[in-house]
Amino acid sequence: MGNAAAGDSAAELLLRAAALVPPAHYALAALLLACAFLYRFLELHLIGDLLRGLRGGRVALTFHPASHVYHRVASKCRSLHGRYLATPWLASPHLQTLFLSISGRPPSFTYRRQLYTVRDGGTIALDWLLASDCEEEDVGFCDGVISRDDSTPLVVVIPGLTSDSTAAYVKHLVFSMASKGWNVVVGNHRGLGGISITSDCFYNAGWTEDFREIVNYLHQKYPQAPLFAVGTSIGANILVKYLGEEGEGTPVAGAVSICSPWDLLVTNRFIQRKLVQRCYDKALAIGLKGYAKLHQPVLARLANWEDIRKSRSIREFDRHATCVVAKYETVDTFYRRCSSANYISNVSVPLLCISALDDPLCTREAIPWDECRANKNIVLATAPNGGHLAFFQGLTAGKLWWVGAVSEFLLALHDSPCMHRQKAQEHSLHTSLESSIDKSPYVNFMEDGMVTAVTNDDANNSDSDNPISNEMELRNGMVGVQQDGIATEIQNECDGNRSQENVTPAQGPVGSQEQPKQNIDKIQDAIAPVKISINQLIRSHGRSVWLLTYIAFVTSWPFLGALGFILFRKKFRNSLPAKRL
Repeated sequence: MGNAAAGDSAAELLLRAAALVPPAHYALAALLLACAFLYRFLELHLIGDLLRGLRGGRVALTFHPASHVYHRVASKCRSLHGRYLATPWLASPHLQTLFLSISGRPPSFTYRRQLYTVRDGGTIALDWLLASDCEEEDVGFCDGVISRDDSTPLVVVIPGLTSDSTAAYVKHLVFSMASKGWNVVVGNHRGLGGISITSDCFYNAGWTEDFREIVNYLHQKYPQAPLFAVGTSIGANILVKYLGEEGEGTPVAGAVSICSPWDLLVTNRFIQRKLVQRCYDKALAIGLKGYAKLHQPVLARLANWEDIRKSRSIREFDRHATCVVAKYETVDTFYRRCSSANYISNVSVPLLCISALDDPLCTREAIPWDECRANKNIVLATAPNGGHLAFFQGLTAGKLWWVGAVSEFLLALHDSPCMHRQKAQEHSLHTSLESSIDKSPYVNFMEDGMVTAVTNDDANNSDSDNPISNEMELRNGMVGVQQDGIATEIQNECDGNRSQENVTPAQGPVGSQEQPKQNIDKIQDAIAPVKISINQLIRSHGRSVWLLTYIAFVTSWPFLGALGFILFRKKFRNSLPAKRL
């Protein structure tokens, strides 16, 4: 009872002491706790910037030690070798990303629109801003405004998810490059930019066909203009995936990737991990459903509209819409196949990749550090802060840091010998040194008992190497003669009044050359079976040739031994073993 009384008296004393504290002190404590929570929740870094003397964080570069892209291009960019300091009142990745989506303070200008129809019937809006537009006003746009022989560099911009040419960050980039004297065109995703869906195909994070067709069109339309590309967010994933798919065959001379998700599966799991990331997930799902709402008549015919309307996350939308329209088995299958991280090793174009380590959407966990370091064409620049596509700088937040870095890199690349040159695709014949997958030798027993090796050749092999096709050509009266690199084809036409078995003889161009041609025909006919067999053996697996060689050696060694004994019998008689025998 004494302890209880003492406890009660202690509690009463504590309550009385707490009552003596002024309410303003409690309000101040609550405010401090709320600020600490918000500082942690919003991932503010203002105190860290103050402790660093408002110098910002240093930009880290990842590249191959022998990379010419770094030593001759990126090393000349001051932005990539300096520091980035965020706007003090936007010292948070969430505040920067939110401010970019709400305002962004983009420059004011007017695009010139061109509608382009792709092969499947879809319509894409190409929004242009030319270098002359920054100097002259009210210039009308037509399809031939740029001369075919114009050598002004041309930049193609790919916006992010549910974004078009009116996005603030796109306008910042377009105006910056046009003010540098370059022509810029924004390739809007199909169904965006105020354009309706005109086919049963929708874009997604791995859809590269539209960009491929746009690039080929621009390259053919303006062959003298160096072609560059900049991708942002999902557009960056599409760009890197396209470069990896094309390899050396792309006409793009250089590219820049901004805030790419890299690994879609890792990124999707990241935005479902924390409360603030789940808010982004729901916001992006609302944007995707708004995009689907614009094209409901087409999408409702291809997928279940009620499931799409009830989607509350990106993953649910991709399950009910993207995977159904694009015919992917599962959502994870879609994410794995469309992740640009799988295509980095095949990128053959000078590529600058910029990412923020505090990106609230594209996590740093998905950045392929080792893959970028292994490719000599890639330079990866990572800043400690910046948010998603934001990187605001200055007290007024009037500029984006990455826009200046992009212009510096592309200008330095254009003045360097590192620009990529498109290489023609080489369609060479298969040789015995190539892969033997699906070309294993099979044994064929002929009617006369001969054993031959045949292969499962594809349709790309020449018909002249196929004995069946040769036999059919001979039956049809086709004879091929090749002399001095000039192939002449002599076709025996059938007379309508005669039977199909009667064939008219081939006439030579000159009477004196008729006899040599007949001799050549006889020689060709004589060696044709030998050439066919040799070609078949060469195209077959290497072991078949060595097997025949082994069989020939085993079956002929008694004859070779007897021949050697006859030729060297004197030396053999004088040898010591022979004397003993």
